[in-house]
Amino acid sequence: MINVPLLQIIMSRRIHARRTEGVDKNVWNEFTQLAADYKAVNLGHGFPDFSPPKFVQEAFCDAVNGGAQMHQYTRVFGHPRLVQSLATFFSRVTGHEIDPLEDVLVTVGAYQALFCAFQALIDEGDEVIIVEPYFNCYQTMVKMVGGKEVYVPLRPKVEESQSSAVWTLSAEELASKFTPRTKAIVINTPNNPLGKVYKTEELQMIADLCIKHDVLCISDEVYEWLTYDGNKHVKIASLPSMWERTITIGSGGKTFSATGWKVGWVISSGHIIKHMKTIFKNSVYHCPTAAQEAVACAFEREYKLFGSPESYFQQLPAMLHHRRRKLASCLQSVGLQPIMPEGGYFMIADISSVKVDFNDDSTKDESYDCRFVKWLTKEKGLATIPVSIFYSPEHRKEFDKYVRFCFVKEEATLDAAEQILRKWSQGK
Repeated sequence: MINVPLLQIIMSRRIHARRTEGVDKNVWNEFTQLAADYKAVNLGHGFPDFSPPKFVQEAFCDAVNGGAQMHQYTRVFGHPRLVQSLATFFSRVTGHEIDPLEDVLVTVGAYQALFCAFQALIDEGDEVIIVEPYFNCYQTMVKMVGGKEVYVPLRPKVEESQSSAVWTLSAEELASKFTPRTKAIVINTPNNPLGKVYKTEELQMIADLCIKHDVLCISDEVYEWLTYDGNKHVKIASLPSMWERTITIGSGGKTFSATGWKVGWVISSGHIIKHMKTIFKNSVYHCPTAAQEAVACAFEREYKLFGSPESYFQQLPAMLHHRRRKLASCLQSVGLQPIMPEGGYFMIADISSVKVDFNDDSTKDESYDCRFVKWLTKEKGLATIPVSIFYSPEHRKEFDKYVRFCFVKEEATLDAAEQILRKWSQGK
């Protein structure tokens, strides 16, 4: 027998599945590491650096101390108490009677909910319309199942846009993207990174096209309770004839400021959910019991307090309204042009009026916003995220003069960021 080194054997054959080709790089890892390496004040990544509310923490502690059953398997497709609380709560919001056992699937965060949706519903060759800017896992997940991404961007109606409200979809452009191969459209409202909250008439335009072409709508609504200045989140599933074709994605982490818990869910018609359950039970199979119990308790509390000043769904956006204004004022003071978000965690800012001498040949082939973010992190100690990564290659150049800031942070974090920006503006 010929003694061939193991490495040579491995190198002589393709050991990976083709679905992993072209999707192995993750820009989030790069910018996360960059922020850590330079010990930067981090306004880049979308998580609160403050604790969840006390009632949520207490619910988790009570669950952990709630006996042996809280440390063992629960129902595979969702802890009974959680699916019941989600069904009860969102039946009131949507106006549709949701079956907790048939119409709800609890997942390991919203990320896995999206994964189950694409794996279960999109086939090789199916076209998926993705509204830009988009969270980049949409693109990756469509690629992995062999689907074809079709992009249509939100664009500002006026050149000098100061609010996400003026960023809209062209009805004609969107309609032109639908073909006999279109299987689904993906929307995100409130949008990451733009902060746009879709109005009812905008959702109705999308719904009419979905109904006309018999297309599914995957609606990522993880920031649904974070809206500002009187804007209201509307669920596209609540519109006529959309319940049976909409996959609504939600997040306990975003809802209760506990992103590390990784509790997400899908709410949809049972005839859709059953296919997603097949993917779920053949992947992670089960979600942690105690975290589901805690989220269930939190929703039960919010159901009782819904619409009142004591509701966390009222208190959190009220608190963040001030921090959003504070960040916008700071950005304006140093010559950046913030786009005021109607909802969500993030604010983007136009950096085109700021001239920077990068002095870094290693980034010369990268987009302007990527170069700016790396310069700001390395030279000034403030981490942000370039907005062009939320766009397809065909539209990226149109939107490479924006960067994204997260304002769901402690006051001290925002103060530190403000100090950095003011020193920069003063040439220090």
